[in-house]
Amino acid sequence: MAIKYSNKINKIRTFALSLVFIGILIMYIGIFFKGNAIIMTIAMLIGFLAVISSTVVYFFIGMLSKRAVPVQCPNCEGRTKVLGRVDACMHCNQPLTVDKTLEGLDFDENYNRKSSKS
Repeated sequence: MAIKYSNKINKIRTFALSLVFIGILIMYIGIFFKGNAIIMTIAMLIGFLAVISSTVVYFFIGMLSKRAVPVQCPNCEGRTKVLGRVDACMHCNQPLTVDKTLEGLDFDENYNRKSSKS
């Protein structure tokens, strides 16, 4: 079984989308506590903060996406953005690198860390 790679930008966007749904779910659960105003208010505030934090994450990934290097995937010929030295294609999850010294090596996300000297 092969390892499935995914693009870092897509991972962060998925996290932000899940924050929206989790926040709405928490607020919805707060409705069940209409009798206890304190619990309902706390649930509403926590849900609201989750939705607002997703907005912050979306803004952050938008700024990060502007800095990403656009490349063309050799496998699917689609345009994708690479964050760091190694990343995966947004369309076909093909491992990609922008570092010539890493070409031909096995894909490892640890190459993006500063302590990795390969």
